[in-house]
Amino acid sequence: MRLAPLLALTIALLIPASSVPAQDAPGINPSFGPPKDVLELFTSQGCDTCPPADQVLAKFAARPNVIAITLPVDIWDYLGWKDTLASDKNSERQRAYAKARGDGAIYTPQVVVNGMIGVNGSNPGAIEEAIQVTNVALKDARVPIRFWHERNSIKIEAGDAPAGLKYKEATIWFAVVQKRAEVPIERGDNKGKTLTYTNIVREMLPVGSWNGKAMSLQLARTAVMRPETEAAIILLQEGKAGPIIGAAWTGLW
Repeated sequence: MRLAPLLALTIALLIPASSVPAQDAPGINPSFGPPKDVLELFTSQGCDTCPPADQVLAKFAARPNVIAITLPVDIWDYLGWKDTLASDKNSERQRAYAKARGDGAIYTPQVVVNGMIGVNGSNPGAIEEAIQVTNVALKDARVPIRFWHERNSIKIEAGDAPAGLKYKEATIWFAVVQKRAEVPIERGDNKGKTLTYTNIVREMLPVGSWNGKAMSLQLARTAVMRPETEAAIILLQEGKAGPIIGAAWTGLW
């Protein structure tokens, strides 16, 4: 595992006004689905210990109760190979997690589980344990959230906070995802390898806030579309780097 500092955060676009499985038809208002565990893999093409973690994430991504995403970071670009998928926004998200947890742990490959625990992304056993621990912590605390698209709009709905629970403001994140990419590496520690990535986040935007009361948002599709977009994710997260209390996924275009 490699440790290093990072930089920069996200911007958003919102038009005031829910999760749908990938097989559901666009434009259909879906019912709220069951809770999803969220795995965020911080990885780098310049990290020689990352390819096994990329493969581990792909296996978790096949589970129906898991949203597993890849956030390539740019912290190793100086070693001789510039990561072709990396974003400094992903690097800043990882840094924000380290600050929120208070452990300062920033390395690759790192999986952050449900916004709460960071573990070695190459260790499926550690990921499983973190899922179990965070599920206990989030028991009866998750919030129903869903989204769907109609014509030129994306509609998002979040439910009320569970009875008896009070939340401070939570961020609604909208992420556009490329489902798969294969990248041949020409220099650096992974020279000569072709690396495969799953559910790559190409952009993650904070599009609204939630304060414990049911709410709805409407986004212009043109504000969030990217050329590589094949799916989208909504995360409801305490603060900007706290526990993820709601999550939904859909195929979009």
